[in-house]
Formats: sequence, structure tokens, C-alpha cells
Amino acid sequence: MKLSQIADRIGCRLVGEDVEIYRVSGIEEAGPGDLTFVANKKYVRYIKTTKASAIILGEDMPPVSMPSLRTDDPYLAFAKALEVFFDPVRPEPGIHPTAIISEGTEIGPDVSIGAYAVIGKKCKIGARVTLYPHVVLYPEVCLGSDVIVHSHVVIREGCQIGNRVIIQNGAVIGSDGFGFAPIKDGGFYKIPQTGAVVIEDDVEIGANTTIDRAAVGATIIRRGAKLDNLVQIGHGSRVGENCVLAAQVGLAGSTRLGRGVWVGGQAGFAGHLEVGDKAVITAQSGTAHDVAPGAVISGSPAFENALWLRAVAVFPKLPDLVQRVRRLEKQILQPKGNDRSKKP
Repeated sequence: MKLSQIADRIGCRLVGEDVEIYRVSGIEEAGPGDLTFVANKKYVRYIKTTKASAIILGEDMPPVSMPSLRTDDPYLAFAKALEVFFDPVRPEPGIHPTAIISEGTEIGPDVSIGAYAVIGKKCKIGARVTLYPHVVLYPEVCLGSDVIVHSHVVIREGCQIGNRVIIQNGAVIGSDGFGFAPIKDGGFYKIPQTGAVVIEDDVEIGANTTIDRAAVGATIIRRGAKLDNLVQIGHGSRVGENCVLAAQVGLAGSTRLGRGVWVGGQAGFAGHLEVGDKAVITAQSGTAHDVAPGAVISGSPAFENALWLRAVAVFPKLPDLVQRVRRLEKQILQPKGNDRSKKP
């Protein structure tokens, strides 16, 4: 494909020769015929050594010797370029003969239901839905249009999934929330988890992620949210529109994230707290308090990121600082009468 054709399809400005492109590759691995990109300044140094035939660059980058596609958002352009050359596997529409579909289920047009899928009573499945082999839908699950559910996903009773949702392998939607009332003999009484899970449009759920159903009401994942692999969403929590949660993030029950919150990997939240719109919680942070809108916090317990960075720089020096303080204390507190250097 000509570079000019790619430029038209992904909305870039062509600078230089209109070369032929066969694939998209990373800048270190790229060879002749490849289109590569630089979206992170860390990789600028590879521009001089790459063997790629063309490169996607930001409008603010200096001129280069090879043909380039210029854009204000090179990372987005790279994603669109991948789509030009990537032909994803799409199962043919139809229902595999080994699938089990219970009575009262409504199935829209052009769906694909794979081998050994199990669909409970009174489910509703929208148009162009893809259920890969071994998917299990409990009774009264509702799926919107263009939903993709990969193998070994389980969606429990009464859960509602919006349009264009993607659920990766092994995720469990609507498992019982972790709710137990302590009793006097030291045991626990299981609290019935009577609610459900609601996932709105354009959400993606990572592999082996678990989203618990609420005791009452609903656990809600709002429109456009992206959850990575191995994320745990506790019962009654709410994840706001366009939030991004990296791998192994954990939300205890009734945690509420506002819109556009970014959460780094392995961060954890105590229950019953509010995180404001566009807050950023960096990787491995832990917070048990509300977070203001737009705040950036780090550490465990988490506090302001700028202060945390200063504190981290000091941590390795603490043992030496403690010794110096002790020496100074001894000098200051030493009784003057013990000074035998003076003659009577």
C-alpha cells in the first residue's frame, strides 16, 4: 500500500516520497517496507538507526531524512495504522450444534455462538454478538449489540452488558460480593448478594478480571472504561466514564471512581471512598481516603505525588541521617561536668 493511501486513511500529512508500505513495526525491529512510529521521546534516538521505510511523527518533531507521516497524535495514528494491516479472526455467524441455549432466550441477527457455550433461561443477545467457545451466561443476562465475549468468560444472572463491549478470556462478571456479617460465636453470616452488574457501552474488560455483584442495587462500569487483566471490582463499586485501570488494581466494596480516573498497576482502594474526576493514582499506591478531582497521588498510604517523589529520594539516606542525629544529641546532651580537659 502506498504511504499516501495510509496517510488518507489515518488522517496524517505526508512529508517526503510516497513509498510502498507492507506492514507496521516497532522502531527497533523495523526493516525495509515497514512503517514505524515515535510517540515517546525515549525512542527519538532510534530514528537515525532504524531501517524502516517511513515513520509516524508528531508535528513538533524536527525534519528527518526518511518519508514521514505528521500528526498531532502519533500514538493514535499508530493504532489506526495497525488496523489498516491487521485482519482479525472473526468467527462466521451461526450457532454451533454443541451450544446449549435455554428456553425463552432472544437472539438477534448475525450472532456467532461457539462450541459448548451455555446460555441460561430468558437471556437477551443483541445483533452481531460473538460468544466464543465455553462462554457461560446465567439466566436473564442481557447483551447489547456488537459484544465480543471470549472463551471461558462467565456472566452471572441478571447482569446487563451494553453495546460494543469486549470481555477477554476468563473474566467473571457478577460473582457474589465479599459480604459477611460477623456473629457472636466468631463465625460469619453470608449476606445475600441480591444486586447485579451493569456494564455500559464501549467498555473493555481484561482477562481474568472479576466484577462482583452488589448486595443491593448494582455494581456499575460506566461508558468507555478500560479494565486491564486481573482487576478486582468489589460489590457496589462504580467506575466512571473513560476510567483506565491497569493490571491487578483492586477496589474494595462501594469505591467510586469519577470520570477519566487513571489507576496504575497494583494500586488498591479501601472501601466506601470517592475518587474525583481525572485523578491519577500511580502504580502500587494504596489509599484509604477520598481523593480530590485532578489530584495525583502515590505511595502507601498514598499522598501527593510531588511530595512522595521527594520522600522517596530521602528514604535511602534515613539510616545515615539517624546516626548523625544520635551523634548530635549525644554532643548536645553531654553534661559539662564530664569535661576533664580543663584543669582546676
